[in-house]
This record gives sequence, C-alpha cells and structure tokens, in this order.
Amino acid sequence: MTQNSTPATPPAPQPVFAEPTPLGLLGLAVGCAALLPIALGQVANAAAFRTAAMYCLLFGGGCQFLAGIMALVNKNLLGGTLFTTFAFNWIINWHVLSGLAEGRVPDPHVVLSIDFCFSIIFVVLTFAFGFYSKLLFVFLLDIDILYACRILKELTKSQAFAMPIALATIALGLIALYLAFAILVNTAAGRPVFKVPGPLFKPTPPGEGAAPAAH
Repeated sequence: MTQNSTPATPPAPQPVFAEPTPLGLLGLAVGCAALLPIALGQVANAAAFRTAAMYCLLFGGGCQFLAGIMALVNKNLLGGTLFTTFAFNWIINWHVLSGLAEGRVPDPHVVLSIDFCFSIIFVVLTFAFGFYSKLLFVFLLDIDILYACRILKELTKSQAFAMPIALATIALGLIALYLAFAILVNTAAGRPVFKVPGPLFKPTPPGEGAAPAAH
C-alpha cells in the first residue's frame, strides 16, 4: 500500500429480511382500531374486552415483535428497539383486557409507575427519530401525548383526559397507516406517491463530531 492510498470502505451489509417496518406499523394500526371503541366509551363489556385483547395480542404484539426482531437482524437498531419494546407493551394490553373481561382490574400504582417509565423512553426515542423524518417525530410525539394523558388521568382521577387519549389513539393509527402505505406503495411505484418529509434535526456527519487527537 502506498503512502497516499486509503483503505477501501467496506460494503454496507445486505439486509437479511425485506423491510419489516410496514408490518409493524400495520399491526399497530389494527391494535389502535381494536382499542378505539373502548377508548371512546362506546362499549365496556366482557365481549368487547376479550375481542380487543386478541387483536392487541396478534396484531399489536405479534406483528410488532416480528417486525422488531427482523429489524434488529437487519442492523436497524432504532426501529428494532422501538418495535420490540412496544410489542411487549401490546402484550400487556392483551393481559389487562383479558383480565377486565373476567372482572380483574390491574393495580393502578404499578400501571402508573410503568407509564412514567415508558414516557421517559418515548421522549428520548422521539428525539432520536427526529433525525430521520418529521413525520416519524410527530408519530412518536403522539405517543408521548398519549402517555402524558394516561398519567394525568390517573393522577387526577378525572375523565377529562379520556377523549384526548381516544384522539391520540386515532392519530397514532392513522399516522401508522400512512407511513406503512408510504413504504409499500412508494417502493412498488418507484416514486413518492405518499410523501414523507425529511429529517427534523440534522445529524452530524461521520468524523465531524469526533474529539481532536492529542498531539
């Protein structure tokens, strides 16, 4: 190797699976749709709880867990972490709804503590996804609002936050559908049929953020 030559840049690893993000987003949208009649106060009976519970388990939990594992195998750290973590949260939704169908109410103190933890997690993930797309930032911001309303509802014991929770659930499902359609249709069409805005924050190019070497 001559003095002026530089090592060749290794090729980027090829993904093992096809892009799994639409699968996770569609599962999320179906889970939100299943929760919506309960969140809007239209139904609150054992049959509704059992029905919503299965959709939460199979679509909210199953689709997102599968998408998360596939994303991690594809070296997508951020997407894989989000989907896998959120998948287990949907499984908890299944457990809670199944319990409600049998008259078992979850302990509110444990739920409140976990909601605080999740709110911190999603605030940080919201910032991280801002480096990829403004719409992804809004998507995560909606989750932040959802958890904030859940926490305030429990702390104040007020039903005033029930409608904001329902509206945030609707928005979450709609944004998830749009993002999933954008990936699926844009890939098939070869052009941006569903437009997705660019990053909200500008990432630092590789090497620029490194500390200067000591002399």
